[in-house]
Amino acid sequence: MRIFVQTLVVSFLIVVLQACGSADEKKTIRKPKQISQAELDSVALLYADSQRNERIHDFMVKLHKNAGFNGNVLVAQDDEIIYLNSFGWANYLLKDSLDINSKFELASVSKPLTAMGVLKLVEKGELTLTQTVNDFFPEFPYPDITIKQLLSHRSGLPNYLYFTENIWKERNIGMKNQEVIDMLIEHKPNRYGSPDGRFQYNNTNYLTLAAIIEKVTGKDFAVYMKEEIFDPAGMHNTAVLSKAVYEKIPTDVIGHDRAWRYSVVQNFLDGPVGDKGIYSTVKDLYLFDRALNEGRIVDSALLDSSYHTSSEVSHNGLFGYGYGWRTFNPENNPIVYHTGWWHGFKSLFVRDITQNKTIILLTNMANASLSHLDELYKILDMPVLRRNAYDGTGRYLNN
Repeated sequence: MRIFVQTLVVSFLIVVLQACGSADEKKTIRKPKQISQAELDSVALLYADSQRNERIHDFMVKLHKNAGFNGNVLVAQDDEIIYLNSFGWANYLLKDSLDINSKFELASVSKPLTAMGVLKLVEKGELTLTQTVNDFFPEFPYPDITIKQLLSHRSGLPNYLYFTENIWKERNIGMKNQEVIDMLIEHKPNRYGSPDGRFQYNNTNYLTLAAIIEKVTGKDFAVYMKEEIFDPAGMHNTAVLSKAVYEKIPTDVIGHDRAWRYSVVQNFLDGPVGDKGIYSTVKDLYLFDRALNEGRIVDSALLDSSYHTSSEVSHNGLFGYGYGWRTFNPENNPIVYHTGWWHGFKSLFVRDITQNKTIILLTNMANASLSHLDELYKILDMPVLRRNAYDGTGRYLNN
């Protein structure tokens, strides 16, 4: 990669020298060609096996063989990919191998992307964090819930994954976000808590945020996210895919639940989006990481606010939640991340914003493989990101 960048620089200098040496009577200096963002993204994604971190490779091979990891992995450090690989099947029944551009359901790793979609509207002045859900849905039966509370899981709303189970009759037809909002209005299931009470992770929060994005912009959530988040970040293999739109979601990667003989069938709960429903690749998530770091999605002050712990989750404040990001705050080394688990897919997106390190793991085998990453963190000289590795005071147990 470094050789390629050096070549670009040399080409740039040659163009400048040629322009300066022109015999043109007006001595016009031609401007060198501007390097496009797409070209910069292509350079960022360059990777060859010669760059491979062998310790990470040995670890991933063991994780695949011993813990059943089946999926794709990307690890980057100091703006360079140091490991990139695929392990296993896209669809076990077809014995169809994964490749590095395979698209996975991100599950709850969709939430950081949805949060950035919300903050983009805040940046434009089209939305404020203090507005309430009732500003957009006047009949919403749970008053005084703000955008900020939705982002940080402090709304106290009931979880739609449970209360719709006995209401929605068409099991193979996906629900739309607006239809879930309408069911909340009609059936008024009991809320879990009061607004701005304790942290309670809840998919209804991000479904509601996606519905508010549609209300504010007048655009389908999938269209808005493509225009405002995916395309600016260079994420051309990423899309919002809903079973409310597709009879069968168009992906070749099939989710499997713990064992190969159990592939997970899409159902009505694969309709709502924002809390999940974004499909992407490890490369596209890395481009998203870079776009955030470079301020190409939202400005740095607003982005920093999303990393601030708005809700303490556990271990004496060591683990918390911001706006769409889980937060991990070991001394002098803040990390933001998110996990995901949905219908046979599990995912992990870790961003060490102090040391400029990124870990992306996407799997279509919903087993415990992503709970066995201590060695990977140690190889990268990062704090171990596992709650059970710490006691209640936040002290590392080294177990």
